[in-house]
Amino acid sequence: MALHEWFSRKAVLGRITMFLSVITPATLVAFVAGVLAWGAFNWGLEVTNRQAFCISCHEMRDNVYREYTTKGHYSNRTGVRATCPDCHVPREWLPKVVRKIRASNELVHWLLGSISTKEKFEKKRGALAVHVWRSMRASDSHECRNCHDDAAMNERVQKPLATGMHSLGSGWDMTCIDCHKGIVHSLPAGISGNAWLEPIHDRIEKEKVQCHLCHKNLTRPAKGDDWSN
Repeated sequence: MALHEWFSRKAVLGRITMFLSVITPATLVAFVAGVLAWGAFNWGLEVTNRQAFCISCHEMRDNVYREYTTKGHYSNRTGVRATCPDCHVPREWLPKVVRKIRASNELVHWLLGSISTKEKFEKKRGALAVHVWRSMRASDSHECRNCHDDAAMNERVQKPLATGMHSLGSGWDMTCIDCHKGIVHSLPAGISGNAWLEPIHDRIEKEKVQCHLCHKNLTRPAKGDDWSN
């Protein structure tokens, strides 16, 4: 049979008729039910993957969401906004489903009222933050990299400190969240915004990275001179 004959209206209708003649009503019902169930499942994924759903409870709306609205990921000169799912839920289908399954634990704590007041939330903020940081570290800050790509960064318009630190971070197997903590949500009490600098500073000294990379006003050696000793 020629190709054009295989796709002719008569041939297509014939194959459909043959298929329907051998299929049982139960099989047809099961097929339709499966399609509907699959559609409902994906619809549920999308509905629960919107910022409106994330802040539908007062625990999120009155705490971390308010902090987020004061930061650059919410409002900036370019008008690009990263919402809750952009940072906390993978885009790929299977990792997204896994994240949703793990989030069922959050529903349990919502029912228990674990962070139902500001005081309860602040008491647990440290543990919650560390949990998120560890998760992001384990995924190599995967969600950050959905928008931020090292290869796409223009070093000519970056501050020298940013360029230098990104270069060091890539060579030291570091990831975004190792340095960029507290840029969207407030840090837990007792954790300084520069706390991440201590281990990095030790490594910088050990590997003799030039101090003026960060300390711009620091006196530098004369050209050709060596202060490494």
